[in-house]
Amino acid sequence: MFFRHLAAVRSGVMTGPRAWHPGGVNLADSAFLRACRRQPVPHTPVWYMRQAGRSLPEYLKVREGVPMLTACATPDLIVEITLQPVRRYGVDAAIFFSDIVVPLKAIGIDLDIKPGVGPVVADPIRDAQGIEALRPLEPDDVPYVTEAIQALTGELGGTPLIGFAGAPFTLGSYLIEGGPSKNHDRTKAMMYGAPELWHALMERLSGIVLEHLRIQIAAGASAVQLFDSWVGAVAPDDYREFILPHTRRIFEGVAGVPRIHFGVGTGELLGVLGEAGADVVGVDWRVPLDEASRRVGPGKALQGNLDPALLLAPWEVVERKARDILRRGEAAEGHVFNLGHGVLPATDPDQLKRLTDLIHEHTPAT
Repeated sequence: MFFRHLAAVRSGVMTGPRAWHPGGVNLADSAFLRACRRQPVPHTPVWYMRQAGRSLPEYLKVREGVPMLTACATPDLIVEITLQPVRRYGVDAAIFFSDIVVPLKAIGIDLDIKPGVGPVVADPIRDAQGIEALRPLEPDDVPYVTEAIQALTGELGGTPLIGFAGAPFTLGSYLIEGGPSKNHDRTKAMMYGAPELWHALMERLSGIVLEHLRIQIAAGASAVQLFDSWVGAVAPDDYREFILPHTRRIFEGVAGVPRIHFGVGTGELLGVLGEAGADVVGVDWRVPLDEASRRVGPGKALQGNLDPALLLAPWEVVERKARDILRRGEAAEGHVFNLGHGVLPATDPDQLKRLTDLIHEHTPAT
């Protein structure tokens, strides 16, 4: 059954997500999926990037002594961690617990996620031989992804599940630099100085990312988000030349489910991000949503965009800013409330619960 569904996703025969949950719930009626499709909603939907983990005490308990990549390959842990914020906050969507480097690890790249540092690659890829080592991803490489998503669709009821992947630029930066980078020096050196090599790397990575998203959709994910965390480091013209063709390939390859595109520091890129093919453009906290809507242009929903650091402030500050975001979000054709980046580890979960309840009180103007 899974492989027949995956074949349909790959061929484009599948024109939408599995609309009916196994328990008979029509997922298409969820506020989150409706907002992504720019349809009327009963309330503004909300979920939080990195809601599955980081600040929750129950997350810290189940992750105690378990390395990140081990957790990401253990179906029972994936299911539990993904469900935790849905239980606690009542958010309108679950985000699959994983990490953007999981498919790279699955195809044999020697990497690890070091606490306090991030992904670290043992042998950075900086030449054609390294690129050739990036073999295609197969479903059998990530059986724990399929198993966990199939289990989650049975647990979540009417709550949609968002699958995700890292975008080629961000994954490529980790592979080239060998880990996180402030200036992406080596990455840009390849992009500008060896464009043929660069596009070969992006081509390999876009194929891996596309297959990873297709596997998640075939298993039951109702929407997908492409994280391009570091793409704000490039200028709009460079994005068009070196990144847009590969991002567009990914979004065209997963047509049929709502697609979200998110990056950090992308205020100057919002217009070109809107051209990449996603249904929803994520906005970080640096650009107000009404201005972001103007930059992105018509035909897109927006997601965002409370500064995660604001959640460390008194509730009165959070409420005032959240209400302003809701007001500005009405300029968009659809709005999914979220943070402008991930939940910070020091965030009080009660603050997020209170924020979720506030957002659910908001009925957008029609």
